[in-house]
Amino acid sequence: MKRFFLVPPVLIAITIVVSAQSTQRGPAPGDWPLYTRNLAGTRYSPLNEINTGNVAGLARAWSVQLTQPAAGRRGGGPAPAAGAAPAGRAGNDGLEASGSNPQATPIVVGGVMYVPARGNQVLAIEAHTGKEMWRYLMPLGMETTARGVAYWPGDGKLAPRILLTAGPRLVALDAANGNPVADFGRNGIVDIGVPWNGVPTIYRNVAILGATTGEIALGQPGDTRAFDIRTGKHLWDFHTVPLPGEVGHDTWLDRGWRNRSGVNVWAWYMTVDEERGILYMPVAGPAGNYWGGDRPGNNLFANSIVAVNAETGKYIWHFQTVHHDLWDSDMPNPPALVDIVQNGRRIPALASVGKTGYMFILDRVTGKPIFGVEERPVPKGSVPGEWYSPTQPFPVKPARPLSRVDFNKERDMVRPEDTSAQHVAECQALWDKSGGFVNVGAFTPFGFHAAGDPPKSTIQFPGGTGGVNWGGAAVDPTTGYVFVNAHDTSLVGWIEEKRPGQNYGRGTEGSTIPYDRGSVNGAGPYFTFSAPLKDEGGRTLANLPCQRPPWGRLVAVNANTGDIAWETPLGLTEALPEGKQLTGNSGSAGPTATAGGLVFVGATTDRRFRAFDSKSGKELWVARVDGQVNANPMTYQGKDGRQYVAVVATDTLVAFTLTK
Repeated sequence: MKRFFLVPPVLIAITIVVSAQSTQRGPAPGDWPLYTRNLAGTRYSPLNEINTGNVAGLARAWSVQLTQPAAGRRGGGPAPAAGAAPAGRAGNDGLEASGSNPQATPIVVGGVMYVPARGNQVLAIEAHTGKEMWRYLMPLGMETTARGVAYWPGDGKLAPRILLTAGPRLVALDAANGNPVADFGRNGIVDIGVPWNGVPTIYRNVAILGATTGEIALGQPGDTRAFDIRTGKHLWDFHTVPLPGEVGHDTWLDRGWRNRSGVNVWAWYMTVDEERGILYMPVAGPAGNYWGGDRPGNNLFANSIVAVNAETGKYIWHFQTVHHDLWDSDMPNPPALVDIVQNGRRIPALASVGKTGYMFILDRVTGKPIFGVEERPVPKGSVPGEWYSPTQPFPVKPARPLSRVDFNKERDMVRPEDTSAQHVAECQALWDKSGGFVNVGAFTPFGFHAAGDPPKSTIQFPGGTGGVNWGGAAVDPTTGYVFVNAHDTSLVGWIEEKRPGQNYGRGTEGSTIPYDRGSVNGAGPYFTFSAPLKDEGGRTLANLPCQRPPWGRLVAVNANTGDIAWETPLGLTEALPEGKQLTGNSGSAGPTATAGGLVFVGATTDRRFRAFDSKSGKELWVARVDGQVNANPMTYQGKDGRQYVAVVATDTLVAFTLTK
């Protein structure tokens, strides 16, 4: 066992932070102007009107249906008069988009809320009443990102702007009225080339964008780009697959770097050390996701945190979290910035968490691990032509993962007291049908299955949507606690030689790699170790995991010590009888923390929005909502002086405040 305290060549994708206001010029206390409120990505609000002593009095204040049909102003136009209905649309617009926004997080500046809606619109809303102030309708053929928008405060000469992405375009709107900014690109629109479905990162006068590429091995590059917010001018690119002569190029053997796709920042935001001007990019794994025989080597900057100068894109350092990714262990969220204290010394740090379920805490100036990282041997697989890394990085602290990373049948198989005897029997039947499931711990490689061989499957934990996904972390800088939604999902099956006419998963139709994922259920990567729960009449009530619960949990990590402070199941399974329902069933969204000692989180399929005591993990408040809450919440102060908490539940934006 070899212990490293320097930056390893690869590491796992994650995001977490404890950002102190002392190192970041934070927004006004009552505002939430960015996707994560501040550039440090902490999702922490200093508001404390709503606190542990009164949170039980929260009640719905207003709601807005984000998919409700409404007339908009194509390309902007004058805002409607106060209290008036939106103006009619000019021209033959056809039907409006019917897209949903289940993952959107609104922003608030000066009592005005901005949020994308219906796939092709942006709304400005009076934040304390829910009343529409203006509506922008995208030009024909353009759809907004469903994740959120960004705010630029102006520069003294130019007025504040709303920035958002729409596929291969960057859009700038006047924050006061929703009109396109005429001198930004061409009438408020800049062509960015490769599409991106995220929220621009705003640093000074620079808008920084990732890239949403396909799942095919060869295709569009995943380079990060930056644009001048004032003019739309293209400022810089960062090559996420290093070109000859660049740092990391030698980790792509046999010319595997040429025309390589994936290796992109698909995460919906990035973080910045505002004091030092350092941008932290969470770079995803390469395509294909499960076979990399055409890309031997560790494959930088895939599965890495990459630090660059935010204004120039110049490389500073990197930290790779997974070597030669064969598990779809993308970095789904950026690291959160945290100042930690050791022996009386304050260290500028960042915390990274991701799909692998491990948390890495690094010095954010140098990229060096603070608590140490061990390169441990991992098993080699048997897939023809594959290249396997002999080791993978593991953090010394936190000493254990935040979600399940292995499976032992005798220890971990679901039992009748967990769900039901019928469900257990269904799980056993799937086990037998699959030829059993091989798992030898973290980074278990998928085995090879030749045509005609009997089934022999692998089970992976966490699966491609497990661990800590795009929701990322929230941080309380007063305690140093980092809060994450971590959940256990599995992927099962094997690697097989691709069969003609079979669909091997979303976005892979044009892939030329010879091997990909399959299972007893057919081609593709999406099959899990789960089975139906049925009632006495044989009617399916739910499809439930076959490992013992909890299946999802809210976890707090003390970033100062690297220890897990507390964890609690997150989410109910109401198909189970009373006494068995607290299983955890969390999804991909993340939490928000406040100075009131609270952690707000949805991220469950049980149509509930919750608040927990940030010091103990005790649930203090829960509200039923109209849909699944799989969006990050936020909090703000309205023009009436009251604190509100808002979250999107499927397609409804809901705001809560204290009852009078």
